[in-house]
Amino acid sequence: MEAKPSSYMLIFRDSTPEAYHAMSPAQREQSMQDWNAWYDGLVAQGKVQHGHPLEPRGRVVSGARGERVVDGPFAEAKEAIGGYFMLTVASLDEATEIAQQCPNLKNGMIVEVRPITEVCHVAQSLGWQTMRG
Repeated sequence: MEAKPSSYMLIFRDSTPEAYHAMSPAQREQSMQDWNAWYDGLVAQGKVQHGHPLEPRGRVVSGARGERVVDGPFAEAKEAIGGYFMLTVASLDEATEIAQQCPNLKNGMIVEVRPITEVCHVAQSLGWQTMRG
């Protein structure tokens, strides 16, 4: 019996963005071609729902009522999230194998693999099966 496909998120963290700045234009272009070939192959296999890079700028909202709003994420932060893929695959192991094929690992990228769930930990603690109970 085949496992039911599940959703996973690959979160790409660029821990050494300066590695790309040190590359020649031809090396950066090759890096992009490798990335696009990897992504397109996953799309052709029906494993990627979508994926997007994230701008390095944004805002961070905190405080009990959201009263604290600051520019962020911060450039000095290590391992800033640079983008994500949403996958539909059979298991965490398969999602991990895909992450291990990331062509930018050699440039210092870190890939976090996270299962997508229907309910947050607070709802789970209440015994809820969905976010609405």
